[in-house]
Amino acid sequence: MKCAVHAEVEATGYCRNCGKAMCPACTREVKGALYCEECLAGLVASPAKTGMGNPSAALVLGFIPGLGAVYNGEYTKALVHLVIWGGLFALGMSSRIGDLDVLAWIAFGLFPLYMAIDSYRTAVARRHGEAAPGMLMEGPGARPVGGIVLIGLGVLFLLGEFGWLDWEWVGRFWPVALIVLGVWIIYKQRGSN
Repeated sequence: MKCAVHAEVEATGYCRNCGKAMCPACTREVKGALYCEECLAGLVASPAKTGMGNPSAALVLGFIPGLGAVYNGEYTKALVHLVIWGGLFALGMSSRIGDLDVLAWIAFGLFPLYMAIDSYRTAVARRHGEAAPGMLMEGPGARPVGGIVLIGLGVLFLLGEFGWLDWEWVGRFWPVALIVLGVWIIYKQRGSN
């Protein structure tokens, strides 16, 4: 087969994008893939594509556990949201935690609001070509708070299953965890300024 540009020269490859036959003079290699000059120029000249998801749709879908994250293409986050929401439901149905079941039902009811807001913020960030916002902290050095929360809850439930944790003690002192979390967030925000 002859080159599409130079009809007298044998083709040595094909453009990965358009399939046009090319001679060695027309071939442009990028990371092992061959492109013609027109296709490579088009790829380089086109602006970076940003997510064009609708933030309003992400907000509405965010009220359905995991669906807002799926809409934004964050499948792992969707799975984490489903696990947390299901865990809060199971915790509310459990009779092992005593008076804390009210707290579990409140968290179960409010978690869809968090998911909707998170889905909206992520869709807005993607529309502007920015990185998706973090869960509680943003910027460099942000920790995977969702994973930390899941591990902490898992450890608490495991300790409770083996009888090594008195749920009455947890019921009285759980506000301390909220205070510590609030102080930690304020400390991190002031440290970044």
